[in-house]
Amino acid sequence: MKTVDLVIFDCDGVIVDSEGLLNEIVAKSLTDHGLPISAEECHERFVGGTMYILRDRAIEAGAKLPENWVNEIYAEIFERLRQGVDVSKGFVELIDTLEEHGVKIAVASNGPMDKMRASLGPSGLFDRLDGRIFSAHDHNTAKPEPKLLELAAQAAGVAIERAVMVDDSPAGVGAARAAGMRFIGYAEHGNKDKLTEEGADIVYSMQELKERLSAL
Repeated sequence: MKTVDLVIFDCDGVIVDSEGLLNEIVAKSLTDHGLPISAEECHERFVGGTMYILRDRAIEAGAKLPENWVNEIYAEIFERLRQGVDVSKGFVELIDTLEEHGVKIAVASNGPMDKMRASLGPSGLFDRLDGRIFSAHDHNTAKPEPKLLELAAQAAGVAIERAVMVDDSPAGVGAARAAGMRFIGYAEHGNKDKLTEEGADIVYSMQELKERLSAL
């Protein structure tokens, strides 16, 4: 890790294995509102964007969503996440190792802070990473725009070229490229094909990610 001073992680699908759960909730709601769709189709069509973007695309596709749908779906998601969600195996050990080597950690997500508080809270990770978590909802931006990554690097006092973004979506690839930051695609929980289409360097576990980072 001679050239890495900061690793920025996406949350859903990287730190926590929550994508399947979230897509089940959203797919059921869209189906109930006139857009029949499976969880798998929901993931395929909408992965990586904000819930507001998802809402707009769903309406264009025929969903009849109420004006407050985003708030309603987030309330349902938060309630489910508070019951607990699996942290990706080896994540805590990875960040322990990174910090032992002086590498800083940050989180950059298109989701709202309350969602990350719900998904990371039960494991203690929200408290551990507090102050280093950057939400698109708090900064009037979203991946694939680069601003979240730039803010994380600036807050850590790290030059862009010495930071690495780890994400499971094309939006993350786009943000890293726009920022001029290195990128590693995380496909343990899915999205291999989408990341491959973007030409991303891909890993399938936290152990493999640790090895890849060690080689940089």
